[in-house]
Amino acid sequence: MAASLWLSCGGKRVARLLLGGRPVLGTGVSFPARGGWRHLHGTRELLGTPGIKVLMPALSPTMEEGNIVKWLKKEGETVNVGDALCEIETDKAVVTMESSDDGILAKILVEEGTKNVRLGSLIGLLVEEGQDWKQVDIPTDGSDPSSLAPPAPALTSTPADPSVSAPPKLEHQPGKLQVRLSPAARNILETHGLDPSNITPSGPRGIFTKEDALKLLQEKQKGKPGELKPLVSPAPPQPTAMPSASQATAVTSAYPRPAVPPVSTPGQPAALGTFTEIPASNIRRIIAKRLTESKTAIPHAYAAADCDIDAILKLRKELAKDDIKVSVNDFIIKATAVTLKQMPDVNVTWDGEVCRQLQSIDISIAVATDRGLITPIIKDVAAKGIKEIAASAKALAKKARDGKLLPEEYQGGSFSISNLGMFGINDFTAVINPPQACILAVGRARPELKIVEDEEGNEKLQQHQLMTVTLSSDGRVVDDELASKFLETLKANIENPMRLALC
Repeated sequence: MAASLWLSCGGKRVARLLLGGRPVLGTGVSFPARGGWRHLHGTRELLGTPGIKVLMPALSPTMEEGNIVKWLKKEGETVNVGDALCEIETDKAVVTMESSDDGILAKILVEEGTKNVRLGSLIGLLVEEGQDWKQVDIPTDGSDPSSLAPPAPALTSTPADPSVSAPPKLEHQPGKLQVRLSPAARNILETHGLDPSNITPSGPRGIFTKEDALKLLQEKQKGKPGELKPLVSPAPPQPTAMPSASQATAVTSAYPRPAVPPVSTPGQPAALGTFTEIPASNIRRIIAKRLTESKTAIPHAYAAADCDIDAILKLRKELAKDDIKVSVNDFIIKATAVTLKQMPDVNVTWDGEVCRQLQSIDISIAVATDRGLITPIIKDVAAKGIKEIAASAKALAKKARDGKLLPEEYQGGSFSISNLGMFGINDFTAVINPPQACILAVGRARPELKIVEDEEGNEKLQQHQLMTVTLSSDGRVVDDELASKFLETLKANIENPMRLALC
């Protein structure tokens, strides 16, 4: 039939039919100009409905990949602009992704629970209203969600042809033990030509130590038989046979402990030396990365001061009588904001090239969650009262633990505060959260005796509640003198809370 078509229509017209899409005289059929060969064969591209791509978005500045937590729409459901499509776990929190198009969710390409989906990866397809969503055209680069994951290493297989055999490596020779050597033992063995397989290693996890090598050398010098394996002339080639199970057991039983501890098996008692791998979430991995960068790239400087908080505790009791509930940490946040307003040279960030002095005082508060540490931001703290600060801190902490923080609620900030006083910690040093220049570590309130003078000038012992605050500062923008003056001013503001109402 193909030959008759070629003869009747002419070779050029048939080629034009297959590739060009112009009508052939006498046939009454035309094909589109693009993809003529595929349309001739009636593939899905001919019948499929064109889709609107839904890509993995960047929901935070540091996000490189995300996890699909839950799809909020099902295939076939109508989607409007602004509708919640799915929940995505970023490096900071679980964020709801909203649709930027109208249509019908035709295909979910990345299922719930998929982890480490790179930015820009295709996760779903929409079609326009009125189109057949069941016939959506799936792109070849997005049809397989597993393609988003890094390729698994290829396994080396044994050639099927028995006549072709690769030369065996020394460490995989049948019947020869693999011995882990310490550097000193390796030097002794190579110098004297000793064979480490003659004695059982005594080091941890089967390591052949220097003492084992010296013992083997002494046996050689004494002339004990069997300390060295004699050289044997090569035997005629024989068919290679795999060692039996009993031989393999005899070989491996020479080591009392494995060289590498095995992974524990779920549901079975853990053997000696086993371990369990705990997969890290996106937040955990980003925290580890940023903390490492901070400690290695930022020259941290530390300074500490003890603050008397008797006045704050007394003021708290007075406010509680009027049913105003605020915490000591709320006063610390307010006092820090007032101090930053008095000393704007500390309210700065460093972007790697220049120092930027910020006009707004936005304080990040460290909140511990099941997924890791996150620092939501209280905006413009200096302009807020204690009661408003308390409400904002409580609401942000709850959203952080629920994983419902919006990107604008944890991105940015000019200063950080981390308080471990509720855990009974006296004092500690915190790691700077770049690009910020400082972070304040707050310890618990502790009673201490202090010598004071009464109205008549007599000295006496009196108990006070002291709290240690430690400032970690970036030495590139906040030098030691500026950090000391900041702590001195902060101490004065904490010990005299009435000053906080003046700013």
